[in-house]
Amino acid sequence: MTFLRVAVTLLLAAPLAAQNPWGTWGAQAIPSLTQANVVPGGVALAELRVVQPVLMGQAGAFDNHLLGQAVLDGEGWTMPNGELTPGIWGEAFVDRRHPHTYFHELMLSGIDLLGSLDRAANVSISTGKGFAPFGSDDPMVRPVQRFPMNHHYSQILERAVLILGVRAGPVAAEAGLFNGDEPVSPSSWPNMDRFGDSWSGRLRVTPLPALELEGSYAHVRSPENREPIGLDQVKYHASARWDHGPVYGLAEWARTSEGGGVYVFNSILAEGAWHLGRHLPYARYEQTERPEEPRTFDDPYRLQRPVLEDNLLGETRWTIITGGYSFGLLQRAGFVVRPLFEASWIRVQRVDGGLFDPAIWYGREEGYQVSIGLRLGYGMTMPRMGTYGVAPSDAGRTMSGMSRMP
Repeated sequence: MTFLRVAVTLLLAAPLAAQNPWGTWGAQAIPSLTQANVVPGGVALAELRVVQPVLMGQAGAFDNHLLGQAVLDGEGWTMPNGELTPGIWGEAFVDRRHPHTYFHELMLSGIDLLGSLDRAANVSISTGKGFAPFGSDDPMVRPVQRFPMNHHYSQILERAVLILGVRAGPVAAEAGLFNGDEPVSPSSWPNMDRFGDSWSGRLRVTPLPALELEGSYAHVRSPENREPIGLDQVKYHASARWDHGPVYGLAEWARTSEGGGVYVFNSILAEGAWHLGRHLPYARYEQTERPEEPRTFDDPYRLQRPVLEDNLLGETRWTIITGGYSFGLLQRAGFVVRPLFEASWIRVQRVDGGLFDPAIWYGREEGYQVSIGLRLGYGMTMPRMGTYGVAPSDAGRTMSGMSRMP
């Protein structure tokens, strides 16, 4: 089945390749050594992983009125048991970031569909496997290597999506249908029987060329179970993003509620970076609330599935302050090498009682995470990920630890 899907993908891409046989493409990966002490049992743990190994490509046809883009992700091979990241959770992993699916994005967009009929607005339709129109950019295209805890509060990813986009001057609106279920393994494909059971909308305004304001809403049917037998989620997100010259900044707020508001989880995040020639210092502040669900008996980093909501063990609030520095060591013949160092201070607190006590589970309520790594890149700089058709603005079309090195 995997071979058949790849073959179909290549056939669909053939018309694009015929008119633009090469398009643009690139790759990146980060070999990284991470140590943290906010782990089950409270003993410091160190791991070496290759994280964020991706191959990306874009190709256009018919004067770019038809645009295809794909991101292939190899984390299922390089980190099948997840990446050590205290606090994070999602797709049945906890305190480890889950590997993304092999086809992270596989999208086709028709752009400027009205053509000369309407010059006041630009319309697009996008479909494939990718991000629902909700929230902020994928953390892989942002400067901080450590994924934020709010990844599943601020993005809805790897779904089968159908998105209508409309842009009129500085205002872009998107509406999308998708399947509610999230992946259960790196080889997962969306459950097409559930396509259209969830929807979202996003509004973006660019009052200045470098400033983007965003608000999103989503209703997601039973995301944590493959079949629609779990609680629905209602999600809100708002953000402000600045990207001009050497300065990048993002501030965002997210809220996810389940069970008609019985469970409510909030997150705030602010991050920034300043390119100083080859030097890139950056920082992030995050405070995010997390549900505490039962772990499996044989692995303290995995959650029981399907979810039994009446077995919720409590709620925790995590405060994480991260600082990092990256240096442009090499840029030659399309290759980029950037050593990096990151350190995070972590605090976890129990919220409103509950059975789960972080002081017992982790042996502490405060701790650290440190990472040293090497950003390796080749070819195109990874563009902003998760926005399709006419929706992308000019407020920083690319922003990552790989970009802007002289």
